[in-house]
Amino acid sequence: MPRFTKKRLKKIGASPGTLVHVGEKKTEKTRISLLDYDEEHLQEKVLDNIEAAFPLKDLPTVTWINIDGLHDVDVIEKTGQRFNIHPLVLEDILNTGQRPKSEEFEDFVFVVLKMLYYDKNTKELNSEQISLILGRNFLISFQEVQGDVFETVRERIRKSKTRIRKAGCDYLAYALIDAVVDHYFLILETLGENIEILEEEIIENPTSKSMQTIHDLRREMIYLRKQIWPIREVINNLVKGESSLLGEPVHLYFRDVYDHTIQIIDTIESFRDILGGMLEMYLSTISNKMNEVMKVLTIIATIFIPITFVAGIYGMNFKFMPELEWQWGYLMFWGIIAVVVVGMTTYFKKKKWI
Repeated sequence: MPRFTKKRLKKIGASPGTLVHVGEKKTEKTRISLLDYDEEHLQEKVLDNIEAAFPLKDLPTVTWINIDGLHDVDVIEKTGQRFNIHPLVLEDILNTGQRPKSEEFEDFVFVVLKMLYYDKNTKELNSEQISLILGRNFLISFQEVQGDVFETVRERIRKSKTRIRKAGCDYLAYALIDAVVDHYFLILETLGENIEILEEEIIENPTSKSMQTIHDLRREMIYLRKQIWPIREVINNLVKGESSLLGEPVHLYFRDVYDHTIQIIDTIESFRDILGGMLEMYLSTISNKMNEVMKVLTIIATIFIPITFVAGIYGMNFKFMPELEWQWGYLMFWGIIAVVVVGMTTYFKKKKWI
């Protein structure tokens, strides 16, 4: 399936709020994991069904429900009914081509992000949609496939007497968003190394493969920009939002994430400029190599012009050419050629043409 677009044929004509999974089925079975904690207690387990998490909704502890796999519409629908999630929000969760955004509702805050991975084998970026529902005492995260960048957050929760164990759901939401954004730096670091290697290759020995690599990297930058650019607006809305679910202390942390997104976007723009310059460098290097080849060929051709002239004269079939009867005529011919070649080569070097 193309990375820049999603097939939407089965959504055409459906009424708003119709729950249909749009995207690729990336896992066979939906997995539901639970982390319920406060400063003193921690409960972590994998649930057999979403109903097992419903009794925790009204408890004072922080409840993090993570759902891996969006193809099971029934699970998403039951979750929405129990946690009072608007059908249009559920529709956005199931639409994996959704643009990153954040929306505030009376009982929850809805956030959509893109989790990115870099495949070193294919040298391509792959994305996964992450949807967060932040409530008063609960946070529900929806992912397309099992496996994420949240393991460091889970490790912090498992440790007692940490800041995240003392804070509420808003801080957990910040921690998850921050983990996603920090992972972008790792991707940019890898892409930056690839760009440096390519730059050295273009300077030293550019090939037709170098041109294809430039094209591939520019395409990845466009894709990366498309996925990350809207996150600046997402974080800004969370910072300036008026939802009571986001306490004032956590706004400071979100401002730090906002600064990180600005830095990431600036880096992406810098990489795009570098790749544009590398394309010009590639074309210039190829042109210079061609000029060097043409210069050598021109010098060789120029040296052979007088030699060809002399050989042409004495190759004529006239009977009365006195030099043809000379005893040393053949040696004189090669002597003339040697003088011409040495003389012209010396002249070219004096002019710094070679």
